[in-house]
Amino acid sequence: MSEQVADIGLIGLAVMGQNLVLNMNDNGYKVVVFNRTVAKVDAFLEGAAKGTEVIGAHSLEEFIKTLKRPRKVMLMIRAGSSVDDMIEECLPYLEKGDIIIDGGNSHFPDTQRRYEMLESKGMHFLGAGVSGGEEGARHGPSIMPGGSIEAWKELKPLLQAIAAKSDDGEPCCDWVGEGGAGHYVKMVHNGIEYGDMQIICESYDLLRSKLKLSPAQLSDIFHEWNQGDLSSYLIEITSNVFKFLDEDKTPLVDKILDVAMQKGTGKWTATSALDLGIPVTLIGEAVFARCLSSLKEQRQVVAKIFPESEKEFSGDAKQLISDIKDALYASKIISYVQGFMLLKSAAAEMKWDLNYGGIALMWRGGCIIRSAFLGEIKKAFESNPNLENLLMVKFFEDAIKKAEAGWRRVLSHSAEFGIPTPCFSTALSFFDGFRRERLPANLLQGLRDYFGAHTYERIDKKRGEYFHTNWTGTGGSTSSSTYSV
Repeated sequence: MSEQVADIGLIGLAVMGQNLVLNMNDNGYKVVVFNRTVAKVDAFLEGAAKGTEVIGAHSLEEFIKTLKRPRKVMLMIRAGSSVDDMIEECLPYLEKGDIIIDGGNSHFPDTQRRYEMLESKGMHFLGAGVSGGEEGARHGPSIMPGGSIEAWKELKPLLQAIAAKSDDGEPCCDWVGEGGAGHYVKMVHNGIEYGDMQIICESYDLLRSKLKLSPAQLSDIFHEWNQGDLSSYLIEITSNVFKFLDEDKTPLVDKILDVAMQKGTGKWTATSALDLGIPVTLIGEAVFARCLSSLKEQRQVVAKIFPESEKEFSGDAKQLISDIKDALYASKIISYVQGFMLLKSAAAEMKWDLNYGGIALMWRGGCIIRSAFLGEIKKAFESNPNLENLLMVKFFEDAIKKAEAGWRRVLSHSAEFGIPTPCFSTALSFFDGFRRERLPANLLQGLRDYFGAHTYERIDKKRGEYFHTNWTGTGGSTSSSTYSV
């Protein structure tokens, strides 16, 4: 084998890794591959990569010797300690200026730590969130790179070549920011994905449970919805899932156990929101909905104690379908409102200079949450890069006002019939809270001051001035220190 002939090397030949390699090969890049289970290298070369320019290596030393300088090593392996272990194994063969790219779903603090460690050794690290599943990896994913700007300059042509392209031809890949910024943006993407799927499931539950629609009818409804405001990848594949038949020609969806699994990125998003004090309630409820679904055996017992309502829906079915569409669209807007609130807060905390319009563009194609809807977010931030909140944009203002009545009717029906709609409900509660000039937190602060001398601010005094009241006449005038977490 000739030395120093490969443009990039990739370690990890699971489905995403294999498809990214084939994508790079299609775009004219010579790739060398390695896998801990070396037999996978040979199987890949004799299978999916047969007839390509892909090179196989049977050891790390051989793999790295094949790379042109500066060496570019992409890891597509399980997040966590495996990434640290593989980096440590690669280090003896690398030198200053070489680049490691983590394309997995790593937690952003880990990416930040690895970035700092490799920079201290004179090497570069790129944490690149990759979204789109196996199809996206093969034909063009959304890629969210962050970490070393020097690494980005080296990898920009390759990453933008293999990325998905928006309708106007722009690559769905651009610089996000230093440190863990790329994986943070990918984390929020995945959190929004959790929310999108949950509100789709709540729509399905209402349509199936109360209108008794068949999977074939549901497929037609979601197909129709995908032609309008809700046009998106997830709505499209929802229609496809409903019409897919099992071997016995009955709908497969009805045979799937109602227990949802998760890999942790939704939880990370919700935890980060709590850490930053941003009310990302919809993603939080989507995570908890999966947790609730996992309690299958307990649910089966409790279902016998509290049986479902047998009350039939007797209203206008077409109106209910339209209202569910409105609830789905309005809740989707709220999910993105919250997601971009979180991005802005994280950017301020981490001192990242995030390009929010660019992030919306990266999510326009290739990724799981891709939708026409994101074009409006891109326009909003292009018009006003300092935009505080998407609800202040005319497009979203009009959309919420148009959908609001139907959204409220759906929640009334769900409460009446006992059908859980945690994300529809929390989205509306957030909206109602966010548009209220005055909330009951004044009482909350009074209670905190009463039992813990935690102080409060007054509406007739300037902000930042704190007061304590001796509510019982025996508590004294000493107050607790003031802080917010």
